[in-house]
Amino acid sequence: MQFQQLRREETWGYYMMQGGSRSRPGGNMPREEPMEKVARVASESAVVIFSLSSCCMCHAVKRLFCGMGVNPTVYELDHDPRGADIERVLMRLLANSSAVPVPVVFIGGKLIGAMDRVMASHINGTLVPLLKEAGALWL
Repeated sequence: MQFQQLRREETWGYYMMQGGSRSRPGGNMPREEPMEKVARVASESAVVIFSLSSCCMCHAVKRLFCGMGVNPTVYELDHDPRGADIERVLMRLLANSSAVPVPVVFIGGKLIGAMDRVMASHINGTLVPLLKEAGALWL
């Protein structure tokens, strides 16, 4: 099997950093506002996790979903040049600036919340029905 070397512009990470647009960097497309980007990314997949690649709580929530058989879309904020702006938007959405801003989970385009809300939903049995309703879990 032979692997092809991809140019940076052809990688998935670069694609996501450009807002899902295959247009060349610096093209005529206006930059997406952070709130618009959050809304768009959250609505494109059944489960979306806004994360930091070095965050242990983010790792735990990703493992929770993967362990349940869910394949979440993970948006790593530290891989986006505007990640800090998106993080501020997420903190506003959570309406608690003192809380740790990540991970933030959306299921079916709806904000579930940070790690505490996800774990509470998992423990009280409401997480699985949400995942089924969103089409993220088949069983």
